[in-house]
Amino acid sequence: MDDLIAAVLAGDRTAIGRAITLVESTRPDDRRLAQELLSQLLPHAGGANRVGISGVPGAGKSTLIDALGTRLTGAGHRVGVLAVDPSSMVTGGSILGDKSRMATLSADEKAFIRPSPSAGMLGGVTSTTPHAIAVLEAAGYDVVLVETMGVGQSEAAVHASVDCLCVLALAGAGDELQAVKRGLLELADVVVVNKADGDNERAARLAAAEFRRALPLLAPTGEGGPPEVMTVSAATGAGVDELWDCIVEHRRALDTSGALAQRRARGRLAWMRVLLERRLVEQFEAQPGTAERRSELEHAVEQGQITPEAAVEQLLSQS
Repeated sequence: MDDLIAAVLAGDRTAIGRAITLVESTRPDDRRLAQELLSQLLPHAGGANRVGISGVPGAGKSTLIDALGTRLTGAGHRVGVLAVDPSSMVTGGSILGDKSRMATLSADEKAFIRPSPSAGMLGGVTSTTPHAIAVLEAAGYDVVLVETMGVGQSEAAVHASVDCLCVLALAGAGDELQAVKRGLLELADVVVVNKADGDNERAARLAAAEFRRALPLLAPTGEGGPPEVMTVSAATGAGVDELWDCIVEHRRALDTSGALAQRRARGRLAWMRVLLERRLVEQFEAQPGTAERRSELEHAVEQGQITPEAAVEQLLSQS
């Protein structure tokens, strides 16, 4: 463990990968080791600019991260990327392979890209995302980009992980406000209309104007009012520098006002609740006889002999 911690702090890429694998593990013995690891790394973490990239599928999240990350490493930053993919129902692993769409950044020595399966978590992130962020920060990465797998049902999970949440949208999808769930827009710090190039540039600018008119009607995050709205082209690089300037300014404003510390404190509390709910379910399912009784009730539900609600009540009543 001491060797692993020292190697992570030295920025060893193999050690970073091993450390993230450890903190992502669900095995009880690995969890104990992960806590030991994190207790030693946390004093060295917390300094990175944490940025979430979320939005509708096909909005170009991976392409934007490739363009933005490459600009940042070229400017001297060390960039860590956590790309969260939907989990395979068969193997449990990632199925989209977002890393393959970050070809330039993947080959950059100043970048570290880690694809992670969502493992059934809602909200587009994993239950161990904050731990993986801490590992990357301790290893010296001063920018951490968290790419979510899309728009989930628990948008607060994304917001609780990062300092700035960028929501990508597309023009030409009909009613632009329907392209992204309202719940996610209410938590966005920056709304980015991507693919603003070629014949689509005018449509993207019109979509951005629609967002600017509509967003003040939604509840702001409470950290500066409605989010900024920008147009970018991840393919050509247009607007990428301006997007980063906006992210940096947002971070500076949070830091100056003291809202950054408050936001991170709320995030830690939110993740405590997420983990508590998950562990309670695990403990419940580990009780003797629960698996057999659950199997019986699931069969009854499949056969239409009992309602799902009644099955859950029976399962809970025996615990």
